[in-house]
Amino acid sequence: MNTAQDTEQLEYFMRAALALSRESVRNGGGPFGAVIVRHGAIIAAASNSVTYTNDPTAHAEINAIRQACRKLKTFELSGCSLFTSCEPCPMCLGAIYWARLEVIYYGNSKDDAARIGFDDAFIYQQLTIQHPKRSIPMINLLPQEAAQAFLDWEQMEDKTEY
Repeated sequence: MNTAQDTEQLEYFMRAALALSRESVRNGGGPFGAVIVRHGAIIAAASNSVTYTNDPTAHAEINAIRQACRKLKTFELSGCSLFTSCEPCPMCLGAIYWARLEVIYYGNSKDDAARIGFDDAFIYQQLTIQHPKRSIPMINLLPQEAAQAFLDWEQMEDKTEY
């Protein structure tokens, strides 16, 4: 987008996400908001609801992705853009890639978030450590039995790929 009108529209969507982040703070949630846009219209708008839903995955981006997928009746959001008040955390970034969103616009950086107590550096560091040495060890158990579901999937002819 390169016209003043395009910039205005981008800023409009970002301001919607930012308003959700401030509303979330007023309602006792984390300072995060997100909107998903398709064809120039907001199709999902959500804020962080971790503390009042007791769900550690209820980040604004995840909530918006869930809402958009329900609305569009699909598990992928190609053709959609995400506007989020803050650079996504590792969990949200993974979900964004799985959902196939096309672009991420963000307000605050991960460094800004770290300054107010939302620091994801530890998670990024953990990803580089060998499984048994992580702060939450990962232990491979029953891999041969686990492989059966993968074999079943490979052999299924009418599966829905994602």
